[in-house]
Amino acid sequence: MLTSIDFSDLFTQRFYQNLFPIPSSNSLQLGEMTPDFKLPDITNKFNVKLSDYWDKQPVVLAFTRIFTAKQYCPLCLPHIKALNQNYERFLDRGVEVLMITSTDKQQSRHVVNKLGLNMPLLSDSDCNSFKAYGVGQALGAPLPAQFILDRSGKLRFKHIFSFLSPHADVETLLDMVG
Repeated sequence: MLTSIDFSDLFTQRFYQNLFPIPSSNSLQLGEMTPDFKLPDITNKFNVKLSDYWDKQPVVLAFTRIFTAKQYCPLCLPHIKALNQNYERFLDRGVEVLMITSTDKQQSRHVVNKLGLNMPLLSDSDCNSFKAYGVGQALGAPLPAQFILDRSGKLRFKHIFSFLSPHADVETLLDMVG
């Protein structure tokens, strides 16, 4: 399923850096401190530092594949929409959802507007957070993954991409956060 036939912005340096498949190397163990990062939040127009949430609230990190502002991973687009539609349910449980994409700021702004995102969309065009979490890459973009971090920044749940189970579904994530 193609999300667009416009491939004009696809073949960027980021695409070629993520072209060759690298399987997940995630070695984070449950209960372990997770890597910190600071990224621009395109939805709310400020920078987000992950450690600012520590001692405040649990966080769901949702690494996703968006190739360009017009090209979405067909496995990820429904997940993005489902997380956005259920964002208030997470907030009602005291949990923040941070979606992370490898698209640049301009492309990410288009995604926020096109999809009507309410949840934060963090732009990491250098893919450093994807690498820090060891999610892997293939065919022009990092692979998707979901992590739940407790109030202290420790890992409580992780789901790494596979073709049999590309994402942890929203209900599973909600169950895991309580």
